[in-house]
Amino acid sequence: MNTVRIAKEFRWEMGHRLPLHSGQCSNIHGHSYRLRIALDGIPDANGMVMDFYDLAALAQPIVDMLDHAFLCSSDDETLLRFFRDHPEFKVVTVPFPTTVENICRWIAEHLGQQLRRYQNVTRLHVRLHETATAFAECEVPLSTTPSAP
Repeated sequence: MNTVRIAKEFRWEMGHRLPLHSGQCSNIHGHSYRLRIALDGIPDANGMVMDFYDLAALAQPIVDMLDHAFLCSSDDETLLRFFRDHPEFKVVTVPFPTTVENICRWIAEHLGQQLRRYQNVTRLHVRLHETATAFAECEVPLSTTPSAP
């Protein structure tokens, strides 16, 4: 049976900064992020690689956590100090510089762990746009022996 690719998109608003960047990205700024999650797999007996509802159930908690938050690197002592003094702000702290590449990989790794239980899904593709024209992509191989219906 042929492999089929399905995809679903999600959007959110989020702030961040790159303190070690030599240009404007060292300033606090934000983006309208667009996440595209694509799955390769063999359709099951119902003709689906995965129900879009189930895919949304896996991705939506990530989107909800990041939406209207400030994503802060655990190395950014200046902003961590500020946010400790201002607990009213929504902050997500991560152990990496908050580049679109790192955020994309972080999301892909998180989703990949959850998707491994779906034996017919063979590969995860994640594309994360931080602007309309700038994005990062990564792939995560999943099951190597897809189940036929």
